[in-house]
Amino acid sequence: MNDWFAHESACIDAGVSIGNGTKIWHFCHVLSGSRIGNNCTVGQNVVIGPDVSIGDGCKIQNNVSVYKGVTLEDDVFCGPSMVFTNVFNPRAHIRRMDEARPTLVKRGATLGANCTIVCGVTVGSYAFVGAGAVVTRDVPAHALVFGNPARRHGWVCQCGEKLDKTLRCAACGRHYQKDGTDNGLTELPA
Repeated sequence: MNDWFAHESACIDAGVSIGNGTKIWHFCHVLSGSRIGNNCTVGQNVVIGPDVSIGDGCKIQNNVSVYKGVTLEDDVFCGPSMVFTNVFNPRAHIRRMDEARPTLVKRGATLGANCTIVCGVTVGSYAFVGAGAVVTRDVPAHALVFGNPARRHGWVCQCGEKLDKTLRCAACGRHYQKDGTDNGLTELPA
């Protein structure tokens, strides 16, 4: 007996690992070699894999394809109909799957509805990619990015709220500092 749920319309290939408490909804396909962590929610019409790694606590909303080469760390949110790519310069008449570029989405990041993540980038921990953004380069930890191409328009807290100019969160009280390398923010001790 499984400690996870898949709707009867979902197709789960052999050689897949699915964690306890995970729910996979209507018309999904999880391809072989993929790993989905504990307590994830996979919305309707999602395709995962092959050979994809998804951490614990992730929420993947409807109509998302998580292609080979994409890694989602724990607690990543993928908004409805957001897009990952896996080949930088595809052509229908040229096979380039051996040129797939890996994409890493770090712990706690949010990828808004209808955003596009171009392959080969890293989205930093707790970064927030706004709806409809097109991410063409790495996103620092805690950065708030939106637009086409996506640019930084501020910083966000681990709780998801925008930080003030002193890098303090009015909602939860956390305080941050720049890490000095433009890799984002680090939390200061309470």
